[in-house]
Amino acid sequence: MTIAPHILAIDDSFTIREMVSQTLRDAGFEVTTANDGQDGVEAFAGGRYDAVITDINMPRMDGFGVIETIRSGQGSPARVPILVLTTESGPKLKDRARKAGATGWIVKPFDDEALVSVLNRVTGRG
Repeated sequence: MTIAPHILAIDDSFTIREMVSQTLRDAGFEVTTANDGQDGVEAFAGGRYDAVITDINMPRMDGFGVIETIRSGQGSPARVPILVLTTESGPKLKDRARKAGATGWIVKPFDDEALVSVLNRVTGRG
């Protein structure tokens, strides 16, 4: 039996957290959620994750702060894939996220199959 990849999903929207969780659990992933950037960074430091999904616009710490903190190596492995899931789609924001260390960018509303496909690819399942 293979171990399911563990995903950390960070979003201040309860609805989005639930949608992402349900989609990924149905696809065989283990999911932990956090309701803002600060909670996400704390969860990341206390666990082992195969990928992180983060929103950009959140209270206490935005997605850029999440990416920069994880990439700084504080806590767990600094090279975990980080996907940005946001309503934002501007090239300047994408460029800033990429420079901070984001692996990819998905615009809300997300397509379930596309999200699962990307996570399968970045976690080595597909």
